[in-house]
Amino acid sequence: MKINWFPGHMTKALGEIKKLLNNIDVVVYVLDGRAPLSCLNPSLSGLAQNKPILYVINKIDLADESKIDKIIPKLKGEGKDCIKLNSTLSGAGKVIRQKINNLAKEKLEKYKAKGVKAMLRAVVVGVPNCGKSTLVNNLCGKAKTVTGDRPGVTKGTQWLNIGDNVQLCDTPGTLYPNLADQEIAKKLAFIGSIKDEVVEQTELAYELLKLLQEQYSNLLAERYKDAETLEDIAKVRGFVISGGELDIDRASIALIDDFRKGRIGKITLD
Repeated sequence: MKINWFPGHMTKALGEIKKLLNNIDVVVYVLDGRAPLSCLNPSLSGLAQNKPILYVINKIDLADESKIDKIIPKLKGEGKDCIKLNSTLSGAGKVIRQKINNLAKEKLEKYKAKGVKAMLRAVVVGVPNCGKSTLVNNLCGKAKTVTGDRPGVTKGTQWLNIGDNVQLCDTPGTLYPNLADQEIAKKLAFIGSIKDEVVEQTELAYELLKLLQEQYSNLLAERYKDAETLEDIAKVRGFVISGGELDIDRASIALIDDFRKGRIGKITLD
């Protein structure tokens, strides 16, 4: 199974982000807590390398926090901070405004010394379906952007005010032109950052099942009564088509959906 997906609007989006960064104070880099390290897009990271970065490990309600707590120190450093967040919780984004101010402290102090109030500009970036727009809506306190549980919902950049001194730009989710590391590509497909239509779902489910057996066999056993194969899962769930044949396609879709919705448990695959 070879996974590669880079629609034309992503090329345009990367170009827009590159232009935006000339006048940006802080980059808010959203990572999906179910596979945060796989969400580090080299194209985005290269563009943002000279800017203060706030990494937001999102969807923490679906993630394995014991793993996340080990990842966070790896992402912190000079000019970089990292937090974990469930952006669906009301008011959860307030800490982001504080972190943006902290990362742009030098600019704030410089303007304060001149007796001028600084307006900070931040841009939100990340792979598709990592929860960027949900996070932006949380920060605004109301639905300002279109969201959806699928990649490619946000098509263009959008500027919004959060608080009295921060302007935030939401951007479309972007991957990179060549997903050379297919292990990363699989994880991005597992979490829904790659359109389901371009990936063979049964093959993807076999790969997901194999990885879950390696890392979370206890959660699998609890969810599917010790089932070890997609055929076993089909039996447990009663997925049968005419003639008594097991419906493996349906079992595949169910496994992927159960993982994405957190029904198997809190999982992080990095």
